Amino acid sequence: MTAATPQDLVEHALDTSTSEGCLAIVSDSTSANLRWANNTLTTNGVMHSVTVTVVAFHATGSGTAAGSVSASAASREQVERIVRAADSAARAGSDAEDAAELVTGETSDDWDQPSAQTSIEVYADFAPALGEAFGRASAESRILYGFVDHDVTTTYLGSSTGLRLRHVQPSGHYGCTAKPADLSTSAWVGGATRDFTDVDATAMDAELVQRLGWASRRLELEAGHYDTVLPPTAVADLMIYAYWTASARAAHDGQTVFSRRGGGTRIGDRLTDRPMQVYSDPAYRRLEAAPFVSAASSGEATSVFDNGLPLTRTDWVKDGTLTALVQTRLSAALTGRPVTPYVDNLVVSVDGASGSTQDLVAGVERGLLVTCLWYIREVDPQTLLLTGLTRDGVYLVENGEVTGAVNNFRFNESPVDLMRRFSHASLTAPSFSREWGDHFPRTATPALRVPDFNMSTVSRAT
Repeated sequence: MTAATPQDLVEHALDTSTSEGCLAIVSDSTSANLRWANNTLTTNGVMHSVTVTVVAFHATGSGTAAGSVSASAASREQVERIVRAADSAARAGSDAEDAAELVTGETSDDWDQPSAQTSIEVYADFAPALGEAFGRASAESRILYGFVDHDVTTTYLGSSTGLRLRHVQPSGHYGCTAKPADLSTSAWVGGATRDFTDVDATAMDAELVQRLGWASRRLELEAGHYDTVLPPTAVADLMIYAYWTASARAAHDGQTVFSRRGGGTRIGDRLTDRPMQVYSDPAYRRLEAAPFVSAASSGEATSVFDNGLPLTRTDWVKDGTLTALVQTRLSAALTGRPVTPYVDNLVVSVDGASGSTQDLVAGVERGLLVTCLWYIREVDPQTLLLTGLTRDGVYLVENGEVTGAVNNFRFNESPVDLMRRFSHASLTAPSFSREWGDHFPRTATPALRVPDFNMSTVSRAT
């Protein structure tokens, strides 16, 4: 018996549905991972999954109801069960506020191609170099812990209005923590990649050695406002959260930092006097993302009716001015602004910026270098005040040089306010958010120097 292809599953869903309109999304994913601890590879594996989402649309007489159901499926019979559930949900549903004409379009040139896959061979160069790092670490009384993952997801989107779209999304990330034998301190290095050809395990290990060396001198500091250098990973931690809260509908309803006092959104407001650019572009090199909307459900920033809309570069902040928020067709009608859907990557840059994180450190007379942030939570949506903790390395900078490691802190800051207050920026580089990177790995950000970063309390977390 021949296994059903993803295209077969899409077509079978569309043919089986009894609703007036139907949309099917098949996500075919393979992932390969390695995990290590105590300078030894502990696990490795390859996984395969197929998820099918069926969205049924039912005309109620006064509007259109939508029913969306997602589940694992690999056969036509399993797809039929999903279709029946979606059809039933649509018939039982009320009029959808975001109802709109379904998108029509052409078939992707590669629609008939099979799903792309990954395998453990993606680590053919990385794994031997990692093994050499284990040997050096053991000889030098260091302990390495870490994890790498590579995923390739092929999405097939088809609709009763003729859409047949395909996209292949490779995503990978690595993270390694090093500790001395007495476990007295720790350092972390991580990043994102599409294919691991640009990941150097030897360089990763060398950076961990440098950071543990910085921690040979340890100091205790009190809470306070510090001249702080945030590397690209920490900037990504904060800016991703700002992007995720940039819903035009929520702003229009007065719920976020992007709401205008008195009503409406802050589109057109100047957020910073610096020439900062914040944008998403599905064609950005090494951060390529889906060039069309693929939404399994509707919400403040997504609409199942928008599935298949083409995506291009969207400037969220241009030259320091807020120029767009995440808009569905519904919110665009409410706000009178263009439709600017969510794009699955984010780029932050500052015109005229140069150098690296270390170049920013060189300009600090006395302050801090933060490695990464974690356990980030929202305190006040009206200002986007966030709180969180530092982790795996906060370093004292004196006269432009790192002179030791200090205790961890809890911080309280707003990424929108930091856009106004930062004093220096580095060149933009591919980055990886330690807090959010598993869900949103495609970012490119600069390092930022903030002269008065608020370390609100001392944290005893290690």
